[in-house]
Amino acid sequence: MASQMKIKAKIKGDVVEVKALMTHPMENGMGKDKESGAVIPAHFIQNVVAKVGDRTLLTALWSGGVSKNPYLSFKFTGAAKGEKLEISWTDNKGATESEIAEIE
Repeated sequence: MASQMKIKAKIKGDVVEVKALMTHPMENGMGKDKESGAVIPAHFIQNVVAKVGDRTLLTALWSGGVSKNPYLSFKFTGAAKGEKLEISWTDNKGATESEIAEIE
């Protein structure tokens, strides 16, 4: 399966700017199928974690209120060019995705 996430991490001075795009339907459980009228079950990312090495930079707890294919952007300090940044997520159905990007 192709990766469901694209990450860019660029350092400028001592600040790393991270931009991540995640592919996910992010259904809140209140939508209806246009043809059948059946309720579309909830299916959304619940937990997002960003790490460099053993250091957790960010933990986000999401719900069905986040839009389809969410975009996440944040900045942090204390990393160096060439280090590996890992972002992972888990959704409410137990699916997980993880991607690693090198800080440029």
